[in-house]
Amino acid sequence: MNRSQAIAYSQAQFDSGAFRETLARRIAIPTESQNSARAPELASYLSQHMQPAFEAMGFECRTLTHPKALAPFLYAQRIEGDGLPTVFGYGHGDVIRGLEPEWKEGLSPWTLTERDGRWYGRGIADNKGQHTTNMEAMAHVLEQRGRLGFNSKYLIEMGEETGSPGLRELCEANKDLFHADLLLASDGPRLRPDRPTIFLGTRGALNFDLSIEARKGAHHSGNWGGLISNPGIQLAHAIACIVGPTGQIRIPQWVPTELPEPVRRALADCEVDGGTDGPAIEPWWGEPGLSPAERVFGWCSFEVLAYKTGNPQTPVNAIPATAWARCQLRFVVGPDPAQFMPALRSHLDRHGFSMVQITSTRDEIFAATRIDPDDPWVRWAAESITRTTGKKPAVLPNLGGSLPNDIFTDVLGLRTVWVPHSYPGCSQHAPNEHLPPQLLREALAVMTGLYWDLGAGETPHRLM
Repeated sequence: MNRSQAIAYSQAQFDSGAFRETLARRIAIPTESQNSARAPELASYLSQHMQPAFEAMGFECRTLTHPKALAPFLYAQRIEGDGLPTVFGYGHGDVIRGLEPEWKEGLSPWTLTERDGRWYGRGIADNKGQHTTNMEAMAHVLEQRGRLGFNSKYLIEMGEETGSPGLRELCEANKDLFHADLLLASDGPRLRPDRPTIFLGTRGALNFDLSIEARKGAHHSGNWGGLISNPGIQLAHAIACIVGPTGQIRIPQWVPTELPEPVRRALADCEVDGGTDGPAIEPWWGEPGLSPAERVFGWCSFEVLAYKTGNPQTPVNAIPATAWARCQLRFVVGPDPAQFMPALRSHLDRHGFSMVQITSTRDEIFAATRIDPDDPWVRWAAESITRTTGKKPAVLPNLGGSLPNDIFTDVLGLRTVWVPHSYPGCSQHAPNEHLPPQLLREALAVMTGLYWDLGAGETPHRLM
């Protein structure tokens, strides 16, 4: 059995319906980690779906726990020999809330349904479809070659959608157990539906609230208009001093001093495209002088996620007493996260907005990470994908979104190569989450080729 035959076998398995049946069983488990009533489902996903699948591939499995985690972790390993490359895999089986009443008629988040050339179901993109693809590809290599040819370690968590509580501490406590040469995992979207993609890290994410409490209770706008301050107006101006009318950040400590040349070079041939359902890119928005790919993958962005003052549902003729905004900073490697909040406080005070309160929404933030686009493992992975698909993959220095990648880079010291099996218009985290089956079919071929090549002996492991 050779590489081409192994990939052809994986495609035949997909076409037979076996892949869909496996994925449908996993999507049927409502693993909503934001819903405390789903704790039994979170544990069941590991014990009834993940562990049997790994054990069928000859992996040794163990359940790991941490007091901060909402559910257990499953760790699986298959060690084939000393001197072989050791690859760490990761996935998460929890999903965002199903939002079942908001799905299209005839669709359910817990039933894999095909309609108009798409497969619908909660978790098909994030992340059940992605780690199922990788596990099935690994199983196909084992079936065809009789061995992997590399050592595999895999961790499945059930709390990523709630910030991965306990993951950092678990990795710190198990550094020796999790030691590997490379993290090869899948999450997030491709650059475009039809272009295989590699990303090497993630943008960081910091969520915080801005609020003004001017007084207790609202007051009649006719009697008091022009005499007392309006927090809604004040907060709007405060936000306007943070970011300009075209989305350019105005706090110097929040952006890089420059776009590194390796990042600019990697993004030179990357065209952002959300597919037919994605929004149209607005070239005038964001940091001027950068391409769309550079703005989302190489720079920082500030967003207002929600804003409230008064009673939007039933407005009355009264000056509101309070205003509130949930804000988010997405940031890349370069700026110092420790300076983000002090710089914001100084910036607001300097512009006359000392009345604005700043409140962090969580204890920890997702840090920004990226490995060198010229790293030998990156070149190796890109060559493997090209050999499988005939396409040059997009190489993104980091994902536009956020993942707990800093735990793998900073705590475990891993090089991180992510190969996503989704696309930007997949309705991830929204009703009607879906993927085109042809994308999953190509992804299965990509991962079969990567795992085959990992065991073929010609990897950067020999150079490290």
